[in-house]
Amino acid sequence: MRHYEICFIVHPDQSEQVPAMVERYKGIVAARNGKVHRLEDWGRRQLAYPLAKVHKAHYVLMNIECDNETINEFEHSFRFNDAILRHLTVKMTKAIVDPSPMMKEEKSRSMMERSGEARPADVTVTSAAGAAAAPAAAAAPAVSPASP
Repeated sequence: MRHYEICFIVHPDQSEQVPAMVERYKGIVAARNGKVHRLEDWGRRQLAYPLAKVHKAHYVLMNIECDNETINEFEHSFRFNDAILRHLTVKMTKAIVDPSPMMKEEKSRSMMERSGEARPADVTVTSAAGAAAAPAAAAAPAVSPASP
């Protein structure tokens, strides 16, 4: 059996059907003695360019190990499913089980939100007397041209 990475994007109006679609695809792989090594639901994301006047889509990434007939069944299913806007199947040399860079970014983003880290606020510089320092342009005296 060979290893494949499959990425497909679903029309945003059909996002609620994605879990059922994923379960069906996992069932196809399991029925033919294959394995799902990695399954990532990236959720709705902005597209790089509009597809059929759609600007956002739901992304799913799967790494599977299966035979050629299973891949042919996936391709047939993707081709005739109107909810799937685009799909890509890539043959891999080995099973990939590590999180994708996309998921690593999401995990780090969610970890920052959970820990309560916020962006640094504007810093106000105060002088030794405790008054806020004025900008340099306001502190310099205005020079007027000398009259003859």
